[in-house]
Amino acid sequence: MVFLVLALLAPCDAEAERLIKIAIQTPLSGEESISGIDIKRGAELALEQLKKPIEDMGFTVVMEPFDDQANPAIGVENAKRIAQDPEILAVIGHYNSGVQIPASEIYHAAGLANLSPANTSPAVTDRSYPEISRIVGRDDVQGLVGAEFAALHGITRAFAIHDQSAYGRGIAAIFREHALKKGVAVLGFASLRDQSDTETILSEVDDKQPELLYFGGTSYQAASFLKAARQRGFSGIFLSDDGFDSSNTAEIAGPALLAGQGVYYSTVSGPATLYPDATRFIHDFREKYPGDPQPFAAQAYDCMAMCLKALENAARDTAKKDAQPSRAAVAKAIRALNGFKGITGSFSFNDKGDPTSAKYFIIQVKSDDPKRWNENIPARALDVEPPR
Repeated sequence: MVFLVLALLAPCDAEAERLIKIAIQTPLSGEESISGIDIKRGAELALEQLKKPIEDMGFTVVMEPFDDQANPAIGVENAKRIAQDPEILAVIGHYNSGVQIPASEIYHAAGLANLSPANTSPAVTDRSYPEISRIVGRDDVQGLVGAEFAALHGITRAFAIHDQSAYGRGIAAIFREHALKKGVAVLGFASLRDQSDTETILSEVDDKQPELLYFGGTSYQAASFLKAARQRGFSGIFLSDDGFDSSNTAEIAGPALLAGQGVYYSTVSGPATLYPDATRFIHDFREKYPGDPQPFAAQAYDCMAMCLKALENAARDTAKKDAQPSRAAVAKAIRALNGFKGITGSFSFNDKGDPTSAKYFIIQVKSDDPKRWNENIPARALDVEPPR
C-alpha cells in the first residue's frame, strides 16, 4: 500500500517541478492603475504569444499579478510573498521607482531576477545587483534631456516642482542641476505634498515669473498642478517627465493642455506608435483590450519576451532536464541576452543592468482628448548610452 501511494504521488511531484511562474507587480488599483494595468496587459499578451518554445520543453508557464498600489510598503510585502514562492523565477515591474527600489532589495536577497519596463531612477541599477535590470533609460539622462530642451528654447528662468516621490524629487533635482549648467536660472524648487500646497507654490511662481515650469512626478499630481497653474494665469511652457505620460493626464488637465506656450514631457518610452516593430502589438492589443496601449505596455511585452527567452536558455542548460532552472540561472540568462530584438528596440545590458543604449523623447501634447493621447508627437528623439 505504501508503495502504491508513493507511485501515485510521483507524477504530481514531477508536474510541480515543471510549473514556472513569472510575477508582475504594478499598481492595479488607485490613481496610477491606468498605467499599471496596461503594463500587466502588455506582459500578458507576450506570454500568450511567445510561450510555445518553453512549453515545448515540457514546462507550464503562468503569470501571477500583484497589485503594489504605487505604495512602497505594499510593494515590499508583495515582494516578500513573491520571494517565498519557489515556482516564481522572475519578476516584471514595477511602475514606480519609489516602490521598485525597496522591493528589489527583497528580490536581490532571494536571488530573483527583476526586469523593469518602466523604472528610471539611477538607484535602480547603481547598486549593481546582478538580478536587477531594466530596458528603459535613466532619470539622470532624462533630466539632462529636459534641461537641454529648455536651453534650446531660449528659456532663461525656470521653476521646478516635485511630488516628493523618489522618482519625482530625483528627476526634478537632476533637471535643476543640468539647467543651471546650461545657463537657465532655476528660481524655485518646491515640494508638492498634496493639492493643499498648490496655491502656496503658485503664489511663489507669480512672484518670480518663470518662463517654464518643470514638474517631476506622476500624472495625477502633475496634471492637477498644470490645470491650477493655467487657471491662475501661467502661460509659459510646462515641461514634465515620463510619469506625465498617461491618457489620465488629459482626463484631469483637459483644455489646460492646449493653453499657453505648450505642454511637453520627456519620456523613455513614448507612444507605441513611435516604434516601427510595434505595429502588430498595437493591433493585437486593440483586439484583446479596450483602447490603445498606455505607455510602457509595449516595454512590458518586451520584458516578458526576454524573461521567456531567458527561461528557455536557462532550462536548456539545466543539468536535470525535467526540473525547472534555478533563479540564479534565470537571472544570469537575462543579463546574457545580447542584442535581443524586441518590439521597442534591441537590448543588451551593461554590468549594472542598464541597457547599453536607450531611447529618450521630448513629446509635445497635441490634444486634450484622452482617446488621442497616443497622437502626441515627438519634438526630439535621441539614443543615449548610460553614464559610466
